[in-house]
Amino acid sequence: MSDRIYLSSPHMSDEGYEMQYIKEAFDTNWIAPLGPNVNGFEQELAAKVGAKHAAALSSGTAAIQMALKAAGVGEGDIVFCQSLTFSATANPIIYQNATPVFIDSDYETWNMDSNALEEAFKKYGDRVKAVLVVHLYGLSADMDQIMAICEKYNVPVIEDAAESLGTYYKGKHTGTFGDYGIYSFNGNKIITTSGGGMLVSNNEEKIKKVRFWVTQARDQARHYQHSELGFNYRMSNVVAGIGRGQLKVLVQRVVKKRYIFDFYKRQLGGLDGVQFMPINEWNEPNCWLSCMTLNGQVKPIDIMEALEKENIETRPIWKPMHMQPFFEKYDYIGGNVSQKLFENGVCLPSDTKMTVGDLNRICGVIKGLWKNNG
Repeated sequence: MSDRIYLSSPHMSDEGYEMQYIKEAFDTNWIAPLGPNVNGFEQELAAKVGAKHAAALSSGTAAIQMALKAAGVGEGDIVFCQSLTFSATANPIIYQNATPVFIDSDYETWNMDSNALEEAFKKYGDRVKAVLVVHLYGLSADMDQIMAICEKYNVPVIEDAAESLGTYYKGKHTGTFGDYGIYSFNGNKIITTSGGGMLVSNNEEKIKKVRFWVTQARDQARHYQHSELGFNYRMSNVVAGIGRGQLKVLVQRVVKKRYIFDFYKRQLGGLDGVQFMPINEWNEPNCWLSCMTLNGQVKPIDIMEALEKENIETRPIWKPMHMQPFFEKYDYIGGNVSQKLFENGVCLPSDTKMTVGDLNRICGVIKGLWKNNG
């Protein structure tokens, strides 16, 4: 069988940048959840995206929880959350003993529908403590509309930019419009630290407070004293070293991801019923995953099964949160856009290590499905 082609796997730099930072950590014995690489990664990522402050954490999920906590979200509060996303977006709302209300997407962005968001505010009013918007698959949400609505109701915005590092909305990095932005460095992301996340904000005091919470909320005292609930969410100095090296090749990775998307669109865009994820004139996506929807005889499951037979990995579009067994008891505002995207969508292999031969192999299998159904 041919070598496996992955959806999106880790891709270390050819130059070995990561190992340089890791070696320095070992040579200096900074094998701890603090150190020069942690500080450096925070400063370098903040500078890269144009944020003033950053806190390096153990995961993107931890970063979302700390953003919610920093925004004052607690027991009984309502948080509006995009429904079309991975569960890691919504889970921290429950960690904070708050109540999620899920918001539908629109076809123009695949992200939070501003009309549904406005409708949700009319229903819940001043009970809403935060809005959690996602930039799905590296596609930017329409932040002008969303920010205007949230400013009208004076509610903080948290951007889940876990999948969109390197994406621009009207010339500005996603993750830097709201009060808080989060990035993920999980193994499948555009750059990875194997696991880890980053919280960014222009509010220095809030970031300082988050750093306090995530290092077990240890008070300034000779003995161990804790006046607040603490968390063990700090990123390690070794992992941060990987991140510093990966950050050096972020632009290269975005270029390759966009190349992959354009390749698929050229090869497959003319097939009956195929429509690729939307690229708007104001959106410069990182194309983390190349996704398409189908509206014809060939179904997503046909593509996934045909590619799996050839040792090629694919995934469905995220199943919306309001359709998940755990979350279905919570309110949902909107129509059926997120459901239709889930039912009709497929994520194609988007691994930046793929060759042109790999891409032709994938497209050949997919095109064969249309020939057989022709």
